[in-house]
Amino acid sequence: MQINLAHIRERSANGGAIDFAVFDAHSTTNSDSANAAVLAQLTAKARRSGLKIDQSALAFSEGGCLKFYGTKNLVEHLSRSGLPQWTHSINA
Repeated sequence: MQINLAHIRERSANGGAIDFAVFDAHSTTNSDSANAAVLAQLTAKARRSGLKIDQSALAFSEGGCLKFYGTKNLVEHLSRSGLPQWTHSINA
């Protein structure tokens, strides 16, 4: 199964760069532990493919609304800025 992801580098609040990944999670189990496991697996797979990832999150639709699950600071950023464009895909 192909999973879309956005791999982006942006300036952090302290002036350095931060690399983050947002994964297209078509459906979730609505369980924090299950979401955490999926996010950890996808992040590890993306890192093994050569991507540098400091923070990561899942993006999914719940009740017709876009939701994010992952690193707190990244989720807050995505909630303000919206879903980035997909830049890569990986086999899950």
